[in-house]
Amino acid sequence: MTQNTPLSLRLPRPPLGPEDVTERVISAAQLRARGVSATQTSAQCLPGGPWQHLLPGVYLLHPGPPTGQERLHGALLYAGRPPVSARRAPAGPSETGFGEAMVTGIAALALHGFATAGDLGALHRIDVLVPRTRRLRSTRFVEVLRTASAPGAVRVGEVPVAPVERALADAVAGLTEAAHVRRLLTEAVRDGHCEPASVVRELSEAKLLVRPAVVGAVDALLAEGRAVAEARLYAMVREHGLPEPLWNVELRLPGGPRLGGVDAYWPDHAVAVELDTRAPRYGVPGRRGRAQQDPQWSAYAAKREHLERLGVTVVHLTPRKLREAVDQQATVVRTALMAAGDREPAGCVMALPR
Repeated sequence: MTQNTPLSLRLPRPPLGPEDVTERVISAAQLRARGVSATQTSAQCLPGGPWQHLLPGVYLLHPGPPTGQERLHGALLYAGRPPVSARRAPAGPSETGFGEAMVTGIAALALHGFATAGDLGALHRIDVLVPRTRRLRSTRFVEVLRTASAPGAVRVGEVPVAPVERALADAVAGLTEAAHVRRLLTEAVRDGHCEPASVVRELSEAKLLVRPAVVGAVDALLAEGRAVAEARLYAMVREHGLPEPLWNVELRLPGGPRLGGVDAYWPDHAVAVELDTRAPRYGVPGRRGRAQQDPQWSAYAAKREHLERLGVTVVHLTPRKLREAVDQQATVVRTALMAAGDREPAGCVMALPR
């Protein structure tokens, strides 16, 4: 090729699949590693040229509008640039150049498969999470969010993405419509992306629980979480051949006080199952805050102690264990039922619908 051959034809370009954006979106550092100078890059981005300037320091190697995946890749390249004080030799073309940046917010939820988040290509904004020490401005379609305690990124394909709970909190922080917040939170639990407690904890740590758009949505989230956990419990009993219990009953002593409600009760075995669907609310322990006494847990413990003094075995199950280790939880319940014959008979405990 002659010296006058367009640069876009002189650069080696491997065949591209429909999802391969690595060679269509590239950083200035990666171009320099290929021997392309800043002057040559600028020439390719002139009006009518084959390239375009997508973001500061990031280029799109075709003249058409960027796809959703190209915008996503460009946002990570922009946010992942090392700070000036830490820059060394230019990154090679095989390096991602994403650094510690990860996608969060609505874009991350779209990558996690949330239907409520919409199509990635239709999003007007891509939120990217970076360490608090980065001096990086939001620009064009990229919103830079800084954090002092970055979560561990998960990989969706080759894209670093914030965990669902953190992505939800960052998405909710930018929403004012209660109905939209409610749809996102309930989908997170209904479709098994995460448990209510972890979502509420993340919202609490982000100081979002007092927002008007969030308060009612959290109540809906907890209700959805309990419904999902109950459905898993019903399925566990039936699919593992356990005896049919009395469902959702109130235990009490004849003529005496109420002992509390349980989710399942086998009166012939004096075995009860209780689902722990607590979620941390205002002032309840979180990862970053000082641990405080959880009044809900105190009530659980007191009820369990009282029932066990009366000869009732209480099996405590969490929604997460029912989702991730249902076979093991079925074995725990079955063992409790089988051990009933080795215990002293339970006191006269009545089970009433609740």
